[in-house]
Amino acid sequence: MAYLMLSGVESTKLTSGIAPSGLGSVGLNFHKRGFFKKNVVSYGNKYITPRCSISSLKSASQPGFVQYKKKAFLFFRFLATIVYDHVINPCHWTEDMRDEALEAADLYNHKMRVVDVEGGTAFTTLGIVKHVDARNVTILDQSPHQLATAMAQLKEPLKECKIIKGDDLPFPTDYVDRYISAGSIEFWADPQRGIKEAYRVLKIGGKACLIGPVYPSFWLSRFFADMWMVFPKEEEYIEWFKKAGFKDINLKRIGPKWYRGVRRHGLIMGCSVTGIKPLSGDSPLKLGPKAADVKKPVNPLLFLSRFLLGTIAATYYVLVSIYMWIKDKLVPKGMPI
Repeated sequence: MAYLMLSGVESTKLTSGIAPSGLGSVGLNFHKRGFFKKNVVSYGNKYITPRCSISSLKSASQPGFVQYKKKAFLFFRFLATIVYDHVINPCHWTEDMRDEALEAADLYNHKMRVVDVEGGTAFTTLGIVKHVDARNVTILDQSPHQLATAMAQLKEPLKECKIIKGDDLPFPTDYVDRYISAGSIEFWADPQRGIKEAYRVLKIGGKACLIGPVYPSFWLSRFFADMWMVFPKEEEYIEWFKKAGFKDINLKRIGPKWYRGVRRHGLIMGCSVTGIKPLSGDSPLKLGPKAADVKKPVNPLLFLSRFLLGTIAATYYVLVSIYMWIKDKLVPKGMPI
């Protein structure tokens, strides 16, 4: 038997099975077949079947609203910069969750060189510099609006952090000790490519820590998740890391304490996935050329309609968090909600 590293009140037993190949890029046929069956995933050198695994008719390779540079750029310009720190974080990414998720990154040495990818307004960075000297930490983000917010709000612990605008990693191979990215994979058009790049920039023995959402099982939450952004399944995270070449892969579940471990609605920040780079050099995974989507023209009416739907989806997930908070207050402790 193998056990997935979990946090909170849930625990999931994993049993041996046969793994499908390429979960990160599977087509619709696999998801149709797997909708009424347990998905099987790879974990380390074993193949396992999570009994609580959630299947979907949508692969994470199918883009949601904010999975392209221009759309993500505008999303953060008009909405996320305003509401993330004041609305999304208190509902879905609390300080306790952040510190718990970063435990998996194993930040045991203050001299480590760390990159916080898509660091945004530096909320996660504040957790990193509790363990690592700020002068050894780099914040990278493509949104000048989020970085401006970060710079305007920089508190004393972050004064020495380096700040880089961009979404490509401007680092040589075998450069950093820790790669950390929280709340960004949901905006990636190609998650597998991003995790492959994380492997490249790490030193041998370095660790990647990717903190992100998990896919819902409740039908209405699935609907809003699919229209908005990537909500990967747990087994997809593990498969992406495995294909990129990482070893000792672990997935740690996180969530707001008032959810009491409930995951049926999905979570914007639902797991911390880590893997260790076993060999120096680039990832053994070979991929084709990167799609240059940033130059694609945007239909104004289509964009506006998708933007409104994306805003509705974001609002839904705020309301779900409030709903779960109310249930936590009303339902006696120890009882399922």
